[in-house]
Amino acid sequence: QVQLVESGGGLVQAGGSLRLSCAASGRISGMKTMDWYRQAPGKQRRELVASMTGGGSTTYADFVKGRFTISRDNAKNTMYLQMNSLNSEDTAVYYCNLLDYYGSYWGQGTQVTVSS
Repeated sequence: QVQLVESGGGLVQAGGSLRLSCAASGRISGMKTMDWYRQAPGKQRRELVASMTGGGSTTYADFVKGRFTISRDNAKNTMYLQMNSLNSEDTAVYYCNLLDYYGSYWGQGTQVTVSS
């Protein structure tokens, strides 16, 4: 079983920055992707970054491109999301997702609130 734990969320003023972390543990078999999503109140969960492991391509959603950057520490099985120039529309619960050979796994989410 794979466990994902997100952290780093909080309250930030518009124009500010936050760095989210997603730590993966457990039995990970043949990791394929490790991505970030978010879900705003009353809206569907949306993918922010699609990132192939093993040096594959990374694709950012248009609404975060140029502001958000994904990075990884493979030795720690941890993924990061650096978020800059935040605005009120970025207020949401942020989730990480890991896809491996056996399934798709989600963390519990971390709340990001941007005040205007």
